[in-house]
Amino acid sequence: MIFNRTTVYNRQLMQPNTNNSQPDHRGVKPNSGPVYPEASKGPLGTDGPKFATNNHPVNKNKKKEEVKSAIYTILLFILAPIFAIFIIVFVLQSYIVDGSSMTPTLENGNRVFIYKLPKTIAKIKKDAYIPSRGEVIVFKKPNEPGTQLIKRVIGLPGERVVVKDNTVRVYNAENPDGFDPDAATSYGPNLAQTDTGSQITDLIVGDNELFVMGDNRTPGGSLDSHSGLGLVPVNNIVGRLWIRYFPLSEIKVFQ
Repeated sequence: MIFNRTTVYNRQLMQPNTNNSQPDHRGVKPNSGPVYPEASKGPLGTDGPKFATNNHPVNKNKKKEEVKSAIYTILLFILAPIFAIFIIVFVLQSYIVDGSSMTPTLENGNRVFIYKLPKTIAKIKKDAYIPSRGEVIVFKKPNEPGTQLIKRVIGLPGERVVVKDNTVRVYNAENPDGFDPDAATSYGPNLAQTDTGSQITDLIVGDNELFVMGDNRTPGGSLDSHSGLGLVPVNNIVGRLWIRYFPLSEIKVFQ
């Protein structure tokens, strides 16, 4: 359509000048081509002007984002297992209770979280980790580190523990006449009476050692410091009981 209009326009310019007016000096000639010399050039012409677009920068940015996304995904797959291992080894680990030595506090099949961070911090500081009396701990069995046991702390380093006549008593500098470690505790009223039979245990807890007992105080109910296990080195401690999370109806946080 542009060329048709141009042709008409050129023909009009070639008509005789009947008004004796001055010729048109615009330099337009009948066969000089289109009036608009750039009309035959443009985005569709091979020789037309090149117009800048943002396609290339957009593509480059898109590729950069794809590379970043791929890197983040790879890092996630690498770091997630490392983070999980770190948590399990140094902070928190899940256990399944096997056996009835901690009945009624814990039952066979209960699932619990053991809190390891205090032990980890003490190890970093090169200090001995001494849990509080009454805490329930997981530790490696002396002389059998592949087996882990869960018991309650009864006697601390430097104390004397005597188990006889169906009673447990702890002697220390503050209590030279001894005291019942289960008395005035939240778990004590739930324990069955300790049944020692004719057995007598009288031990002095050494430095960096603990006297532990299971909450099942019936005969043969628990292998612990009063029934053949002996004293437990604090270096064998894995961590302390924190949460029972299964069964869901029995979720509990232990202090």
